[in-house]
Amino acid sequence: MDSACARTRSRSTLFAASLLYILLSSIAVTTFASIHIYDHEPFREVGNAYLLAGGSEGIVTSLAAASRGSSIDDGRSYIRFENITFRRSKAAAKERGSVPVHIIIFEAADRNDIGGSAYGGQRAICCTPDLAKMGVCKQGEIIRRPSATDINWPVILDVHFKGKYLRTTSLDSKKVSITKTGMYNLFFVACDPKLKDMVMSGKTIWKNPDGYLPGRMAPLKKFYVFMALAYVCLSIIWFFQYVRFWDDVLQLQHCITAVIALGLFEMILWYFEYVNFNNTGMRPIVLTTWVVTVGAIRKTISRLLILCVSMGYGVVRPTLGGLTSKVLLLGITYFLASELLNITEYVGTINDVSGRARLLLVLPDAFLDAFLILWIFTSLSRTLEQLQAKRSSVKLDIYRKFSNALAVTVFSSVAWIGYEVYFKATDPFNERWQSAWIITAFWDILAFALLCVICYLWAPSQSSQRYAYSEEVREESDDEEAQSLTKGKQEGQGELSLVRQEKNVGTDGSFDEEDESEEDKRE
Repeated sequence: MDSACARTRSRSTLFAASLLYILLSSIAVTTFASIHIYDHEPFREVGNAYLLAGGSEGIVTSLAAASRGSSIDDGRSYIRFENITFRRSKAAAKERGSVPVHIIIFEAADRNDIGGSAYGGQRAICCTPDLAKMGVCKQGEIIRRPSATDINWPVILDVHFKGKYLRTTSLDSKKVSITKTGMYNLFFVACDPKLKDMVMSGKTIWKNPDGYLPGRMAPLKKFYVFMALAYVCLSIIWFFQYVRFWDDVLQLQHCITAVIALGLFEMILWYFEYVNFNNTGMRPIVLTTWVVTVGAIRKTISRLLILCVSMGYGVVRPTLGGLTSKVLLLGITYFLASELLNITEYVGTINDVSGRARLLLVLPDAFLDAFLILWIFTSLSRTLEQLQAKRSSVKLDIYRKFSNALAVTVFSSVAWIGYEVYFKATDPFNERWQSAWIITAFWDILAFALLCVICYLWAPSQSSQRYAYSEEVREESDDEEAQSLTKGKQEGQGELSLVRQEKNVGTDGSFDEEDESEEDKRE
């Protein structure tokens, strides 16, 4: 921990070099995000149909004053198909006749308008013989009912295999305009069992009025601007004090400086990552990976900093002693868990819906957070007991404020986790996607608020060295001197009177000795 804090300056240079490397590497290696890529994707059997999920994103309706230009922010919203190719097996190609493949686009609120059942049994996507006899639909087609808000939705497009051709590509540059704000889903469906071995390749481009950024992520671009400005303000105030009282800066304050720099760097990277995503529709793997890596490093160092402060590092103990290796091991483990979670959630993310892999990676991250919280409060309790026993009133007051801030943070975290679980449990189809960005933003706001409290409690000043371990003896002696001064001049006068008495006794004794010597001479 000591060496990590001492290398704060060198890290700034390293991060600057890393940023240059990110920008250069992102030119060569990219992955598609709002542009959904399909590479020989197979269909899976669902009921009486074969499905391939094409994507799910929140899209805002096209603006009334949308321009006809080709700029990114032209105000138009759409889903465009490019180079969509279906390939069926040779056995299926031997059959004569036209075999259709259906493309379904629907808004989440209209999900019940797709599919149905004849007698209340299992819901089918493709028209069954019983429904065909009832005249509800034609056998081999998709069961569709017009939306209550727009009879043209859900949209169904058909592509046909003709003759013995193995491929069909009749959707090139097909564009579906979005006329209503909502969470849109795209599915490719085959009702003919002969197409069960079919695969699909190509891409679809999903666009919002302001660019290619998915609707759920769009508010985060503005949010990171405000967060970056907040970190800039905190950095200016902190670094002013940091430079002003450089000679009195503690090792703990060096670590706080590193956390502030990492937080500012992370917010700036997130903003530029979303700007690039919005303008190009592509998400560079290297850039996104480095952004989440910086975030994982910042989270890890922040948690270790809180743990070390709770243990009384630099205040009641000069080093962590035998706990150093355990703290470092916990930090490495937490960094790896956080890095894997962030990579799964952000790198190469296409849809506005989280996958199962993220759910599995959340568990170890949550377990480590719970373990850290337990260790932090256990250590903090011991530190408070030590400060009370030593009667270090100044340090005790700071640590009590710090413990109160931690308690509020933990309570807020638990409450927000409960709200997040409720939010996702009551919204299985992501219909509240426009407010989902708050779930992510809250954790950044909470971390920044706790960092501000720590900066306030341990701000560099002329008296910074009073909080250091090396000054404990002096502080206690100062307290004793202060207590002795409160007793007033009575003790001082008493001591002076005693001195005077001793002097008088000394002089009286000398006079007696002189009288005795004179009497001896006379004799």
